[in-house]
Amino acid sequence: MRPWTQVPPQRGRRFVITGSNGGLGLETARILGSRGAEVVMACRNVEKAEAAARTVPGYDKGRVEVRRLDVSDLSSVRSFVADLSADGRPVDVLVNNAGVLGVPYALSAEGVEMHFATNYVGHFALTLGLLPLLTDRVVVVSSREHRSGRIDLADLGWLQRPYRPFQAYGDSKLACLLFMRELDRRLRARGSQLRAVGAHPGATATSITSGSGNPVVTAIGHYGHRLVGMPGWRGALNTVYAATTDVEGGTYIGPHGRTELWGWPAPAQMSPKVDDEVLAHRLWERSVELTGIDLPALQER
Repeated sequence: MRPWTQVPPQRGRRFVITGSNGGLGLETARILGSRGAEVVMACRNVEKAEAAARTVPGYDKGRVEVRRLDVSDLSSVRSFVADLSADGRPVDVLVNNAGVLGVPYALSAEGVEMHFATNYVGHFALTLGLLPLLTDRVVVVSSREHRSGRIDLADLGWLQRPYRPFQAYGDSKLACLLFMRELDRRLRARGSQLRAVGAHPGATATSITSGSGNPVVTAIGHYGHRLVGMPGWRGALNTVYAATTDVEGGTYIGPHGRTELWGWPAPAQMSPKVDDEVLAHRLWERSVELTGIDLPALQER
């Protein structure tokens, strides 16, 4: 397959990228910045993000800014949405990139297990909160591991099951794709020109397992990904492709290789579970209960 590296010019376009102080998020910001985009780095650790922002092209021209956002904390999500909305400036693309993998058992303030709270619930609230500002699309970053997901809507806190962190991760990534497809359906039903698309990075060298609290898991993730994974920028190209090319709503992008571990951006395979519209609807309704936010009225765009 011919490599895709010619990212279209993005001058005048504004992107919000969650979790962009390192890993895939930072690589995404760097690629977009190099093509002239304005980038809002939405990160929990502002000090770390400020240092990372200086490595993003366009920082010295005032095209890169850092704002605090902890997507696992709905109060932080609400504050971020309120502050960004107060600017009155539109956002072309929201990239829901922030995520955790293999973290110790913990619950959010809403009683939701932390993988699900960070990777999915917070992004659900963020997306619906920012929809009135959006002009183009939402990009949801998922994972090949969504195929192992089995969402138990009656036990999102893992109170009735032995905690399995990697299963919890897969569950959260399945939820991300169910949300992406359901959001796109609802936008189209309203006649909106906005679209929701998905992407995954394949096997990419990042530090996502650094928060596991387990030195073995952290070491395997750190050295394993660097031994067999693509460089961060290659994994980030899948997100950038989903964010900048004329793909249809509901599309899922990942590496083109047979196992989708390596390669260049191409349409990726989703588990048949993602086509379960009944589950997607139930997940949406449960998410509304947890976050207190639903699809807002949207103006013509």
